[in-house]
Amino acid sequence: MGFEATSDGTRYGRGGILKWPATNRVDMSVIGSLVTFVVGLLVGGLAIFIAASVVTDTQDYGHAVFTALVGAIVWGLSELFLSWIPLIGEFIPLIAWVWVIRWRYGASWVHAGIIGFIAWGSAILVLTVLPFAGVTDAVGVPFT
Repeated sequence: MGFEATSDGTRYGRGGILKWPATNRVDMSVIGSLVTFVVGLLVGGLAIFIAASVVTDTQDYGHAVFTALVGAIVWGLSELFLSWIPLIGEFIPLIAWVWVIRWRYGASWVHAGIIGFIAWGSAILVLTVLPFAGVTDAVGVPFT
């Protein structure tokens, strides 16, 4: 369609205008996905940080970000392996995520559930502003 490719993958369009090699688009896609994941993880960590500081008086953002990462992994794995179970298969990942919060903060089940609920609400509030910057998901906080 009007492009001529050289042996190194560089393409030239009409009038000899240099076009980017196709591999750069893949690299930019990977970088964009990585940036989106990191920003989403930081938003999820912020939501858990806000919730944990309200419930347990813990003020450690790094701890919250790591909790969001572990929570996302546990949520994803439990969703992958257990979502096929009728009715309870959708609740098991949520219980597993609350368990991660309980384990990471040494809280009771009730306090971990409250942290999870406040984190979810905080993430929703933060994500109402961030779509203007291209962020639409909080990693580590379910249902966002």
